[in-house]
Amino acid sequence: MVHLPEAFESYLRIANAQQRMGEAMEVARRLAAAGIRMRPNADHYAIFCDPPRLVADGLKRVGYVLGSDNRCYPSPVDGCDYINVAASLPADSSAREKGWPDHVAVVHPVDDAACDRMLAQGYGNPFIHHITWSIDLPHPLPAGAIPLAEALVSRMAAVRTQIGDLLGERPGTLIVALPRQTVENPEFRKHFAGWVGRMGEDEYQLEVMEGGGHLLQFFVLKGGRIEVAMRLGTQQTFNPKSVHKISKDELSVSQGSEVLAAEK
Repeated sequence: MVHLPEAFESYLRIANAQQRMGEAMEVARRLAAAGIRMRPNADHYAIFCDPPRLVADGLKRVGYVLGSDNRCYPSPVDGCDYINVAASLPADSSAREKGWPDHVAVVHPVDDAACDRMLAQGYGNPFIHHITWSIDLPHPLPAGAIPLAEALVSRMAAVRTQIGDLLGERPGTLIVALPRQTVENPEFRKHFAGWVGRMGEDEYQLEVMEGGGHLLQFFVLKGGRIEVAMRLGTQQTFNPKSVHKISKDELSVSQGSEVLAAEK
């Protein structure tokens, strides 16, 4: 079963943390009950914050390395400009065993308009925008680039359909970021449409993963409150093209309904 970070408030004071974590755990409970396997700790949390130093010290005390992938990711949310800088746990960090996510996306406004938009929602500063659970990789993983891509894409496409039925909401766009040599392989192009099943072309986005590796993800609740992801061998935290698309089309600091009601 998945775990939330131990002693979270000893490191980060975030007003909506318990609310967002409670909702994330309810989603996780429903997924687990349906047989969808997840890793014990989350893939990442996205925290909106101004200025970033409000969370930087706490993250460093947990053991995160801020900006470890040497990237920043422009994020156009609600027509305003934000910057996402990731903090990541080292490969040997014991914090994962205590429920801390592999990554934290620290998202901060670039200008007054973005800051005013963020603060006007009343979620607090900082606030957790979304929590991303990590879907287990298929086991065993097949050998070869094309069989591997098929296993990952087919699995996430099936999970997307299953989660939509479980939660009663249409999931967000399935982002499929794969190695360039895979995407450009004629065999991949020939079979990819079959792997995504009945999904329409507006329900997925295929792209090359910068730095190599595989990253597949989609949101499961309106407002971008909870997300799931599957990653393998990625050299950086996020894919810039994915971040731009997700931020522009899937995210808002106005997240609508704040609570996913538990089943009676």
